Amino acid sequence: MRNVPQVWIAHGFIVVSLIGVADARPPAGDTLAVAREKMCVTEGAIDQSARGRLTVDSPKMRAYVNAGPSQEVESRFRYLGPTAEASRLGSGESRRQFGLKLRAQDPCNLVYVMWRIDPESKLVVSVKRNPTAHTSAECGNRGYQNIKPRGSLEVPRLRPGDAHSLRAEMKGEELRVVVDNSVVWEGSVGPQALGLTGPVGVRSDNVRLEFDLTTAETSDRHHDHPPDCKSGPGASD
Repeated sequence: MRNVPQVWIAHGFIVVSLIGVADARPPAGDTLAVAREKMCVTEGAIDQSARGRLTVDSPKMRAYVNAGPSQEVESRFRYLGPTAEASRLGSGESRRQFGLKLRAQDPCNLVYVMWRIDPESKLVVSVKRNPTAHTSAECGNRGYQNIKPRGSLEVPRLRPGDAHSLRAEMKGEELRVVVDNSVVWEGSVGPQALGLTGPVGVRSDNVRLEFDLTTAETSDRHHDHPPDCKSGPGASD
């Protein structure tokens, strides 16, 4: 299949990118389904439905995969609508969103790929970097930097009942985000993320979901015995 150029206008210039469906094939190698017991939930709750899917009904959910160093992660999810109660971010803003975490070293140092639903539908990649802080009490909501992509496409507006896939692949500084087999974001997250070492994870704010999570299999045995799960206010990002 040939790459079909995607065209958009930025700052008065027409930019052509070869991101698109043809570039969005799944990575080579095996993938591993992440079971609930392999996830460390630092805030909120992740339950399991009768069909075996992971479910979220908490205003704030934060979790990471407590095994493996892979930085390729995918979630196939169904958006079920807003939660009955709503929480605000540290900035005071109310937002509905779901996304993935990469290189989640600690609550103050990680990379986010967030699918925002409300008040604006868009995909946002950000790095949270606080080199001298390692708990939520130390960094709060400081250190966020939104990253501009080399190329991007709009994501669908989510409505209750919609099902989609969201995948992030990170190699060095380079990040690629795939939605429903189309590359919607690609670019460099910058050198500030290179020094981060940590697992992948998930995050949601004010949304109800059911989802599956998979990561790329790795031969690195360094993480055969992951650290104990640490939860609570200090560990939540």
